[in-house]
Amino acid sequence: MQTLDAQTTVGELVREVPSRARVFESMKIDYCCGGKIPLADACAKKKLDAAAVIEQLEKCDANRSREAIVDPDTMSLTELADHIESTHHAYLKDELPRLDIMTEKVARVHGDKDKRLFQMRDAFVALKAELEPHMMKEEKVLFPLVRQLEAATEPQESRCASVGNPIRQMEHEHDLAGDALAILNASTDGYTPPEWACNTYRALLDSLAQLERDMHQHIHKENNVLFPKTLQLERAQSSV
Repeated sequence: MQTLDAQTTVGELVREVPSRARVFESMKIDYCCGGKIPLADACAKKKLDAAAVIEQLEKCDANRSREAIVDPDTMSLTELADHIESTHHAYLKDELPRLDIMTEKVARVHGDKDKRLFQMRDAFVALKAELEPHMMKEEKVLFPLVRQLEAATEPQESRCASVGNPIRQMEHEHDLAGDALAILNASTDGYTPPEWACNTYRALLDSLAQLERDMHQHIHKENNVLFPKTLQLERAQSSV
């Protein structure tokens, strides 16, 4: 088995083997917005031993489940854009309205016991306000450009601007979403319910934890796979 290199970026490690995301999730290593830094640097930030993390990654590789794992690196750009829309965007469109109601209720009912719940509520409102127009811009502007670029058989000389412009904007918005997720995590002690939490509160925390996991996968597929490959294709076409 090939020895993993601590100088490989976190995003590239997950790009190579998507199931490695589970290891990074368990160690709270950011592989989506923070996926462009080497594993060694990511470990240093979390005060983790890089060798120990690599050992866990190698165990993950050796024990990979035989269940079907979506590997975005094997998809065409069009397939990946379609997958993101039908999987992650569809999930958010269903989940955000439900979580909006739940976060409001839990903050209102239990905020007197833990003032951080108001911070949790504010962070969710900010996240929802960021994600809804973000998804629309991807579906109406960026993803159609990606599909058009991949379908082109000749250099697109008539395109007035690089696809890099909307990509940079999407990456910036991903960073903002990542900031909101970090506040959600911190304000709920990593989505850990207190002893006195009611069932609604516990269900909310479970759903927020799932939201974070899905967002990490979602952003990883875009930042570390779809966007770099799209830019690479655009450069290749412009050099013809």
